[in-house]
Amino acid sequence: MSGATAEQFAEWKARAKTLSVKELRYVVQDCRQAMWAMHGHNAERECFYADQAFTFGDELRRRLKKW
Repeated sequence: MSGATAEQFAEWKARAKTLSVKELRYVVQDCRQAMWAMHGHNAERECFYADQAFTFGDELRRRLKKW
């Protein structure tokens, strides 16, 4: 199984820094839903969306920790 590339992680990390907390929450939830939609059907895409959710989720956690 494979997930995202190093370039995609870098793009997501940069994009996450530009989003509001509300937008980050939406992106994380959307990625999780996509991940579960792929579960049992396409393991590669499932991992891709999991990677994306974790990357945006990391930025969200960093922001919420500051509060």
